[in-house]
Amino acid sequence: MLAFVRGQRALADQAEVRLLEAAVQWAVIHPAEWPEDSERYRLRSGGEAPVGLAGPGAPLVAEFSVAEFGAAVGMTPEAGKYYLGHALELRYRLPRLWEQVLTGTVQAWRARRVADATIGRQLSMQAAAFVDAHVAAVAGRIRVSQLDRLVDEAVARHMPETAEQERRDAEDRRCFDIHTDQPSFNGTAQVTGELDLIDAFDLEDAIREGAEELADLGCTESLDVRRSMAAGSLGRRQPTLDFESETTGDEVSTGSTTGDACAAPPPTRNRKPKQKMVLMVALTDAALRGEAGHTVGRCESTRTPVTVETIREWCGNPDAQVVVKPMINLADHVHVDAYEVPDRIREHIALRDQHCVFPWCTRPARSCDCDHVRSWTPDGTGGPTCTCEIAPLCRSHHRLKTHAAWSYTTIEPGTYLWTSPHGYQFLRDHTGTVDVTPATAGRRRTPPRP
Repeated sequence: MLAFVRGQRALADQAEVRLLEAAVQWAVIHPAEWPEDSERYRLRSGGEAPVGLAGPGAPLVAEFSVAEFGAAVGMTPEAGKYYLGHALELRYRLPRLWEQVLTGTVQAWRARRVADATIGRQLSMQAAAFVDAHVAAVAGRIRVSQLDRLVDEAVARHMPETAEQERRDAEDRRCFDIHTDQPSFNGTAQVTGELDLIDAFDLEDAIREGAEELADLGCTESLDVRRSMAAGSLGRRQPTLDFESETTGDEVSTGSTTGDACAAPPPTRNRKPKQKMVLMVALTDAALRGEAGHTVGRCESTRTPVTVETIREWCGNPDAQVVVKPMINLADHVHVDAYEVPDRIREHIALRDQHCVFPWCTRPARSCDCDHVRSWTPDGTGGPTCTCEIAPLCRSHHRLKTHAAWSYTTIEPGTYLWTSPHGYQFLRDHTGTVDVTPATAGRRRTPPRP
């Protein structure tokens, strides 16, 4: 059955590639210049206009031919317009990715997702070429979030004026709305907003602390409910003041811990340290000087690229805590003679692998278990506890590896070859997952469980 569904998937992928090729050809034979073979799509009054369906550098198309194409393939005119636009974007502005589609290396729907992103951001030819060069080899594995970050970086590097305008527009979009004019039947109200990242960290810190205080006081509500209650309590107290007792001991002169455990918590004397926003940024002298193409850093907390100007603003914020950490050399080999994985190895593999290394899993590595690829044994005959033998696995995939017939080996640090119970194989590295199953695979390697 698995062999059958894989075969049907391959046939469907091939048909989708042929349809994309036909879409490009349809646009080619119906250009905006209205040659003889597209005459029937032009109104005699000259009402047909050329339309640009893709970015700069792609040919314009005769307007009325778009609806004809959409109707022929069962799409609305708008859907047909998008499909033709994706085909032209791939053919003329993302040539490396287009070649991957034609050879069957990348599925058409994945390539169309990239084309949609480059069209939507109106990338210049240089920015589109940057995306094409970086995404072509991994388009079959790249995640939506990674693609969005890559497009952001292309804009920052090759369209600095646009990047600066988008940054200013984002500042203008900041808001915080409490919809008290639209309460629910149960007496609740929705809250929406968009904050500066540092302000968002401070607000999260205050709400997290308030929810923990409620739990310490005996409140049995769920975490989400306690967080909402903590947000409300912010409006009834000033959380940044240090309410110290003027009497003796650790007594607090305001508030009480008696009564309803789920009441708003009183201000506390000793506040827990704020959550730090970790910025791991590699900047060159050229970036500090603001030279074109060298104006991008990366924030690990959000896993997104940020401009040098944004970094300057964060560092200049008097309320921000800036911590400078030495960069970790991911080529170093760290080894310990124990089963427990120390923090320095955890940090190393989190930075190296970024996510759970099970095929197609996207769970962040920092929330995963540290798994010994080869089982550790006290006598040293198993796998050692070192950076080349430890990999991040989320809890569900850790259980699959431990209790099911899934197995994997380390090809090199950060690159893993997985084998499923039925013998299918998948190569996983920092770029994502690729199916490398041999053509002869598909039979169960292990007997079925009773």
